[in-house]
Amino acid sequence: MKIAVVGTGYVGLVTGTCFAETGNKVTCVDIDQSKVEKLSGGEITIYEPGLEKIFLRNIKESRLKFTTQLEEAVEDAEIIFLALPTPPGADGSADLKYVLGVADHLGKILKGYKVIVNKSTVPVGTADKVKAAIQNNYKGEFDVVSNPEFLREGVAVDDFMKPDRVVVGTRSDRAKKLMSDLYAPFVRQGNPVIFMDERSSELTKYAANSFLATKISFMNEIAQLCERMGADVDMVRRGIGSDDRIGKRFLFPGIGYGGSCFPKDVQALVQSASEVNYDFEILKAVEKVNANQKLHLVEKIKAYYNNNLQGKHFALWGLAFKPNTDDIREAPALAIIAALTMAGATVTAYDPEAMPNVKAQIGDQIQYASSQYQALEKSDALIIATEWSEFRTPDFEMMAQKTKNKIIFDGRNLFDVHKMKELGYHYESIGRKDA
Repeated sequence: MKIAVVGTGYVGLVTGTCFAETGNKVTCVDIDQSKVEKLSGGEITIYEPGLEKIFLRNIKESRLKFTTQLEEAVEDAEIIFLALPTPPGADGSADLKYVLGVADHLGKILKGYKVIVNKSTVPVGTADKVKAAIQNNYKGEFDVVSNPEFLREGVAVDDFMKPDRVVVGTRSDRAKKLMSDLYAPFVRQGNPVIFMDERSSELTKYAANSFLATKISFMNEIAQLCERMGADVDMVRRGIGSDDRIGKRFLFPGIGYGGSCFPKDVQALVQSASEVNYDFEILKAVEKVNANQKLHLVEKIKAYYNNNLQGKHFALWGLAFKPNTDDIREAPALAIIAALTMAGATVTAYDPEAMPNVKAQIGDQIQYASSQYQALEKSDALIIATEWSEFRTPDFEMMAQKTKNKIIFDGRNLFDVHKMKELGYHYESIGRKDA
């Protein structure tokens, strides 16, 4: 098939590259000339494990190309994907100006039948708005489809190439046939392509992310109880995770969720609910718990130092909101840095991928180390904010030589509490009986 993907951000670039990998001819569009030049020259603009290899292969095979010209991309395309930003507004609602702006432009240039697919996360009713925007300028045949993405940063290529399900919102038999053919190579093992109406599809994405965010906040609340009651959250997690009605995933306590999806999508669903006069109380509580949890480790640190952090220097491992990505959007590490520096402390941080993004955002408010061990030099304590694999089995002897004191505040529960006690560390984690 011939496919156009409008937007070359995280979702657009993964989507376009993976569709090209199954033999489709894909043209990706972006208004950023510099970005298009980099991509066309084989320079990938996001960090995502496994993406660069297939990105370069499909450019070499001429199945994947990039342009700033929307007309060029959609002229021969059978399916046009909209993978555009939907940033939260001041009230938390999703801003559709980019999606509807492109839809308006499409209406002026479409020729012949096309399927326009909303890949962006959009509020319920967006497909109707996109259709209306196109119809302002185009009276020919077309269909607007909702096809939300369920990509996890760090494993997005696997998620796309081997999806556990594909959700497609359309009531058009013609669009359904095209979408079935397009996704057939990705569901050969029998995982379902689930067809539904457009509004149900749009809500499915918000419901999925909001439910997962709820599981995370629930477990962080349980961790708070464990700390106060002398229980161990790891034991509780295993006890409830073995119940197949609950499942094992998203039950790990920590310092809150971040990223581009959960915070934005929870806010948007709360706002959408208010627009139909419904008070979504559970999700409001999820947001509040998450905001508080991001600073829980700071409260532990302040308690240890008798609420006086003036002049203290901390090493921080991890800046990205999760491992295997350079994404720092809503990252708990940033909230921790802000609280520590406001209290008079200084920070030296290390992250394998996210340091350039943090430096671009906050500049020299902190220092940046070239390795996890360099970050420890002359620090009063270590703080762990992201569970990168390389942090899981460090050289504790070297760590002890680098730091002033053997103190660790672990926001991701990376280490065994008994081992840390044997090694002579003061070790505090989340929801466990600390050494």
